[in-house]
Amino acid sequence: MLQPTVNLHPVLLTGQKQKPQLTAKGWQVVIVNYNNPQDLAFKLTGVHTVISTVSGPPQRVLIDAAAQAGVRRFAPSEFEGAPSRRPQGADALDRGKQAALERLRHHQPRGMQYTSFVCGILYERFRPGGLIGSGIGRGSGVGGEGDYLMNVRQARAQIPRQSNGQLARICLTSAEDVGKFVAAALGLQQWPTELRMCGEERLDVSRVVQMAEVVKQRRFERAEHSPDSLQSLLQLARARQDIQAQLRALNLIATANGRYDFASPNLNSLVHVTPKRFQAWLQEAWRN
Repeated sequence: MLQPTVNLHPVLLTGQKQKPQLTAKGWQVVIVNYNNPQDLAFKLTGVHTVISTVSGPPQRVLIDAAAQAGVRRFAPSEFEGAPSRRPQGADALDRGKQAALERLRHHQPRGMQYTSFVCGILYERFRPGGLIGSGIGRGSGVGGEGDYLMNVRQARAQIPRQSNGQLARICLTSAEDVGKFVAAALGLQQWPTELRMCGEERLDVSRVVQMAEVVKQRRFERAEHSPDSLQSLLQLARARQDIQAQLRALNLIATANGRYDFASPNLNSLVHVTPKRFQAWLQEAWRN
């Protein structure tokens, strides 16, 4: 997903297991123990930038250790919609993200910049095998093929509408292009608290499905949802104690509420990256 950039400050990617796909591309990936903050801080000594690939309590430990070690920049594990578009208060899809941002805001006055890399929905959700087929999204509960918005193979789609009756909109980016944007952002002198990127900006969900219909050369079966019908889906999933169905419903509700819709992708204008367009990417993904 990331490409190493030369002539920059040391950048470290951390994880709890080896990531051969990243080390093969020249990235320094350090295996760390999040239960040992002092050892973690030691391993971060001399590192300029940390890009997190963990969430929840381990990420908060990583943030505090990075601040202790004098890390200058930190990118939390975000890579979805803009934090400013999330609900205030309880958020069923949070996975510790708000707590991580609070820790980063705490350390920011002491000299550690941070940014949330905002990319909207990853194209790879719609590839054969889904996000999991690309080796990402395993912890989300909705990383499988067809878990979000549409099942391209089965030609079925869920079409959420906003409370005003308008079609929900989303921004989308390929994981490969996210890597290119992030690598290019390492060369920026200052990081704002959000760096937004996209390959497709503010597409309504019906247009996303239309692109898949063109690629597959068939009409998709569509189920349109109002906010009320989405809540009914969620209640049914809860009654059945179906966790995956709950997560699918929650992601559609989040889509209807604008979680993955944002304007002004500032990183697109700050770096020289030409992202792939969704329909061309989808055509390639389903070529065989």
